[in-house]
Amino acid sequence: MISNQAEQVVARLRARSATVASAESLTAGLLCARLVDVTGASDVVRGAVVAYATDLKSTLLGVQPATLARDGAVSESTARAMATGVRERLGATYGISTTGVAGPGSDPARPAGTVHVAVAGPRRVAHRLLHLDGDRAVVRETSVSGALELLLDVLEEG
Repeated sequence: MISNQAEQVVARLRARSATVASAESLTAGLLCARLVDVTGASDVVRGAVVAYATDLKSTLLGVQPATLARDGAVSESTARAMATGVRERLGATYGISTTGVAGPGSDPARPAGTVHVAVAGPRRVAHRLLHLDGDRAVVRETSVSGALELLLDVLEEG
């Protein structure tokens, strides 16, 4: 099923002659898949990088090793750097990222359902922290929705 959010994102990007690329850890490609479910997405989707392993966030997306060591892979700073890195590396107008803990395991600092999403655009990098409930599949799907919602908010700003 194609989400209304994804349809809105594709339509708004097309209207602006803008493009998007995703950097996904937690969602492992679900975000990009949701976008390309929309007819005409090839006009606006540049691609995706699935960087599930922490070292790939650095080598593929340019997240500084010091950021990962200081703040961890599940953090605001990492989500922001992932969005910026994918935007630059894939030549997109907007970069969107997801990183978090899907569960069922967690740690005291980052319980299951802790998710960071970010959008890097021409003007700024936006971030949103999500606290989600549900099993692993629900957390991942809800993270996609949260990321698309943030991108729609950024696109609304202009």
